[in-house]
Amino acid sequence: MSVTQERPAAGEACDAATTPIIPGFFPDPSICRAGDELFIANSSFEYSPGVPLWRSDDLVTWHEAGHALAGDQRFPAGRAAPGGGVYAPTLRHHDGRFWVITTDVSGRPGQLLTSAPSIEGPWGPARIIAGIGGIDPDLAWDDDGTCYVTFSSNTADVPGIGQVRVDLERGVVVDQPRSIMPGTGLAYPEGPHLFQRGGLWYLLFAEGGTERGHCVSVARGPSPSGPFQLCPANPILTRRSTTFPVQNTGHADIVELADRTWAMVYLGVRPRGATPLFHVNGRETFLAGLDWADDWPVVIADRYRIPAPVTAFVDTFADARLHPRWISPGADLVDVAEPIAGGGVEVRPVESPNGAPALLGVRARDPYWRFSATTGTREGAAVRVRMDDRHWYELLLVGGRAEVHAQVGGIAHRIAAERALAPQGAVELWVRADAATTGGPDDLVFGVADAAGVLAVARLDGRYLSTEVAGGFVGRVIGLRAQGTPVRFADVRYAPESIGQR
Repeated sequence: MSVTQERPAAGEACDAATTPIIPGFFPDPSICRAGDELFIANSSFEYSPGVPLWRSDDLVTWHEAGHALAGDQRFPAGRAAPGGGVYAPTLRHHDGRFWVITTDVSGRPGQLLTSAPSIEGPWGPARIIAGIGGIDPDLAWDDDGTCYVTFSSNTADVPGIGQVRVDLERGVVVDQPRSIMPGTGLAYPEGPHLFQRGGLWYLLFAEGGTERGHCVSVARGPSPSGPFQLCPANPILTRRSTTFPVQNTGHADIVELADRTWAMVYLGVRPRGATPLFHVNGRETFLAGLDWADDWPVVIADRYRIPAPVTAFVDTFADARLHPRWISPGADLVDVAEPIAGGGVEVRPVESPNGAPALLGVRARDPYWRFSATTGTREGAAVRVRMDDRHWYELLLVGGRAEVHAQVGGIAHRIAAERALAPQGAVELWVRADAATTGGPDDLVFGVADAAGVLAVARLDGRYLSTEVAGGFVGRVIGLRAQGTPVRFADVRYAPESIGQR
């Protein structure tokens, strides 16, 4: 079985059921509204800055608004190993402030809480609310102002979905965590969100694991703590055991819009290739409509038509600060890279505490794409496509030649270019995600372009940089790296491509 995902033409409206509103590795979306504007937060895992934030005035077009955890001492960059870091934030607007609560599984026990007067900040400093275990914390306030943190627990003393009341001003719990709902019986009840509609309280949650069995379920009750009655139509959203091009759908959040209608955001993946199908760009953010029938939510997955998301960019690093698109595993961005006065960026050979190289990275956001960076050096400049520290491909300039290095688990491989680089002038390092020549999702082709012409150095099977092979919760990140000494890059270019356009 083979599934292909062609990119819509410029200006073409897309079906929200098959096209993400925020493509690329932006999982676990949480949404809220302030006035007529809408805001989303996503998980960031081991990458910093933590918790990417988005804003929109029309629900379908989203713009980067920064990060909730940027340079925060409670989330020191570089501490989180692959698979660690920040899990499943909840974003809410209450009493004129934005609030984010999340779990840093690589940090101290408890949940991280931060707030800001606007989505752009200033955020923090984050506080740790001790006494709350588990992951995926949610914030909700009842009519008298009491704040509830609802979370995924699955411990012997608090099984399933747990809850505790908190004092946000002091950052402390005010009672003991308790279990409020075990789920429907499927694996891993998680990602809870609590909200009120009319005289009822609704508990939205994910189940089935974040793989092919993922789904969204809901329960309702008379108070924030229940008792909760399960919806007879559960799960209200799932794509499991279907051939639908978007799979793993779950971890949803809902919002009431200014016109009194409702919408849902949720995560999904776009797998391709032969069985078992491979997804490479991670879990992405999708949009659905929400109706109500007998006081239960009903998901309308294809309600919205959305414009094709704009993912292409050219960055000459003319600003003194890096654009919010840039992230890094293993180190703070200010240690990894610095824009140069007059244009360009210097990338430094920084290593994480576990010895893996840090990157000036950006998420891959399209099924097929081309990424390039220009430099004047012939030594130590690299472009890496990374899933984690054990699954990556890299183009590296060494001694005036180009080499491609591949790491797949414990297996390393090196391919050297057949010709030397031109001795002078700029060198473009490039990589593109191309049509698969095997049963994988794509091929990754690495090459260089200089005064001597364009040279493709290696074509590698993309399946080995997929979640199905590497495991974990993230997607591909394309990054610049320096080996040995700092390297200056003049610019970076990224653009989606359609099969057949070359």
